[in-house]
Order: sequence, then C-alpha cells, then structure tokens
Amino acid sequence: MDRIDKKLLRLLQENARYSLKQLSEKVFLSSPAVAARIQKLEDDGIISGYHADISLDKMGYHITAFINLEMTPKQKAEFLPFISRVPNVIECNTVSGNYSMLMKVSFPSTTDLDVFIGQLQKFGHTETQIVFSVPVPHRGIVMSGADED
Repeated sequence: MDRIDKKLLRLLQENARYSLKQLSEKVFLSSPAVAARIQKLEDDGIISGYHADISLDKMGYHITAFINLEMTPKQKAEFLPFISRVPNVIECNTVSGNYSMLMKVSFPSTTDLDVFIGQLQKFGHTETQIVFSVPVPHRGIVMSGADED
C-alpha cells in the first residue's frame, strides 16, 4: 500500500460518496486508475463496506448504552446466535478483563433497554453505562503516510 492508497482511504473515510472524478482530482490520477485501486483495496479486504451515518436520536432511538456481560465460555454457543438476532445491538465485542462481552446498543427508551438487560441476564452478570453525549463521534483511523491537503 503506497501513499496514494492511504490518501484514498483517508478520503473515503471522510466521505464515501466522493465520485471517482473527485477522488482522481485529489490524488492526481485518472478515474480508471482510482477505480482500479479502490477495487484492489476492496478485493484485499481493506475496504469492507460503505455505510451511511444515521442519527439514532432522529430515528427515535434516544438511549444508547454500553453493556458489559460476564459469562462462561460454554455459554457462547447459545449467546452468539441470540445476540446476532437483536437488531438494537449496534456492536458486540469479545473483550479481555472482568467481562466477556462488550455491547453497544440503542433503544427508544430506558424501559426497552431494561427489558433487553433482563434477557441478557440469563447469560450472566451485566453492567450498563448509558451514554449522555458523544464528544468524539465515530471516525476513521489516521492514515500515516497519506498526504494531507
């Protein structure tokens, strides 16, 4: 991966809707060359998808929380299919430390969150932190070696 690939990644993290023409102007390559580079980044699994940032609050999901779950390894076989089917789970990570899983969830109300936590407790002890604000929203990683404009 060279500096042009890194710059393309930085630009696509900034705005995945840049046109090939816009990207080509920013990296000083032809549109077909940029398209080929992006295709290679996708084929190599470096770019794994393109997503829209949606305001959870404006969609009626006013409660975002992080839930830690402590469970035994043998419970994973039952837990993973369960958690995969819950649409309110934005992300679920296996983590180190006192807990086994860390989930980011979003619900319309604390009542809905409470019902979900009750369902989780059949797998083990939970600890929940409700998000009050997001001073640093989701962002891409810094691409060292990418030319800044």
